[in-house]
Amino acid sequence: MLHTPVPTTSTATLLVVDDDRDIRQLIADSLGARGYRVETAANAREMDQVLARLPVDLIILDVMMPGEDGLSACRRISRDDGPEIVLLSALGEEHDRILGLEVGAGHYLTKPCSPREILATVRAALRRRGGSGPTQSQQFTFDGWRIDLASHELFDPRGVLVSLTDGEFAVLRVFIERPRRVLSREALLSAARGPDSDAYDRAIDVQVSRLRRKLRAGGDEILRTVRNEGYLFVPRVIRA
Repeated sequence: MLHTPVPTTSTATLLVVDDDRDIRQLIADSLGARGYRVETAANAREMDQVLARLPVDLIILDVMMPGEDGLSACRRISRDDGPEIVLLSALGEEHDRILGLEVGAGHYLTKPCSPREILATVRAALRRRGGSGPTQSQQFTFDGWRIDLASHELFDPRGVLVSLTDGEFAVLRVFIERPRRVLSREALLSAARGPDSDAYDRAIDVQVSRLRRKLRAGGDEILRTVRNEGYLFVPRVIRA
């Protein structure tokens, strides 16, 4: 669900992930009124769907959720060039806060907290990121190919747009974000569709096979099968 902000100078996109609808709505409305573009998700699976379709600057992530909890989700998505993560939890002991920071969160807020405290934390986290809006390009190149993760577009070395299904793009995105690593079917499935996905690992084989066929137009081997281990994205990936 998207909350359209009132016009201000802020351009940051925020994602509020909480299984409590009232809390989710309260935070989204409060931040939306301050000019932020706010998306919401009820669980980690919905969070992954939002992240797959648009760049997000900051995630407010509830710790205690059904399915994949916030700590696990934070550990999975946390990376240096990724969105800032603010954990929100009813658990406020010192060891809880330390654990939250250790899995990759930049900030840890204990429920109940006021909208003013959340706003102040969001502003501080965005300053730490380096601004109120997106600061990292979502375009990458590899072996002459160019991919835009924000617009879901892939261009071959001749500049021709290559058609990909949502599933193919989700898998390719995982390879782009984790190049030159051997990724198991299970890791690909979890990263592309979420750990609670009811899909099976052979579905990944199908997606990879289709991707390999489409990427083979460039002439060089891009996706390599590593026997009994998984798949390797061969080329070097460079942020455009």
